[in-house]
Amino acid sequence: MRPASLLLALTFGLIVPTSASAGSIFLTGHDPDFHAYLGGNPSGAANINRAAIGFVTDPVFNPYTAGGINKFLFVESSISPPGGHVNGVNGILASGYVQGTDFDFADASTLNAALDQLGTQYNAIVIASDFGGVLTQAELDILNARKVDLINFLNSGGGLYAMAESGPPNGLTTGGQFGFLPFVVASAALDQFESGNTLTPFGASLGLTDADINGNASHNIFTGIGGLSVVDRDPNGNILTIAGRVQVSLVPEPMSLTLAAVGAVAVFGRVAGRRARG
Repeated sequence: MRPASLLLALTFGLIVPTSASAGSIFLTGHDPDFHAYLGGNPSGAANINRAAIGFVTDPVFNPYTAGGINKFLFVESSISPPGGHVNGVNGILASGYVQGTDFDFADASTLNAALDQLGTQYNAIVIASDFGGVLTQAELDILNARKVDLINFLNSGGGLYAMAESGPPNGLTTGGQFGFLPFVVASAALDQFESGNTLTPFGASLGLTDADINGNASHNIFTGIGGLSVVDRDPNGNILTIAGRVQVSLVPEPMSLTLAAVGAVAVFGRVAGRRARG
């Protein structure tokens, strides 16, 4: 990495695309866990689930799948769904996945133990939406607290697929949305009917069509993408879905961040000075 690029990475905690072992990440503002089961376009929502899960578990890139681990972990609360929500696991089932064979379920009471099995029992983690599905703050807090473990899992080649996290007033989480990957993405709640959404060429390369991303609803947009690629946008150009395969690193603590940035500046200055004198 060039010194200037190193400075940016240290300062902002960017993720760096790499040809080495890298995690497969798919983040969406859609809630296909809900709409594959109940909605105006269930086949489209199911196709989003299949494209996302296929992407994060692809044996060409996921060494755990390649090694024979064919089950992913699905994370969602076990509470009775309030109005406007369903058990998102129903959408996973409707997308063709079999519980106990293709995936296991974990809520807040079992999540910590299940996360310990990433890479041994599970090739990927799939996280329900908080509006549509029933991801609650209890699960999100655990995921955020275990972000180092999730990052290590990704950096060893594991996969992660997370659906809409919108927060109040409709979402069941109250803060820290996508906090388990804070350096990758910034998000903002935006509830909208899916009409006029368009895929990027990258999104189309995943096997999706414009018909798949319209006809239901979405609940957040992404205002930052790190090193991931845009999959689709709403009619106003807002980013609805991002995905990619990357190595990631934790953002340093503020003091460490300052020292690292200063050190990188010094290194860059010395290199530039030698070039100028040379």
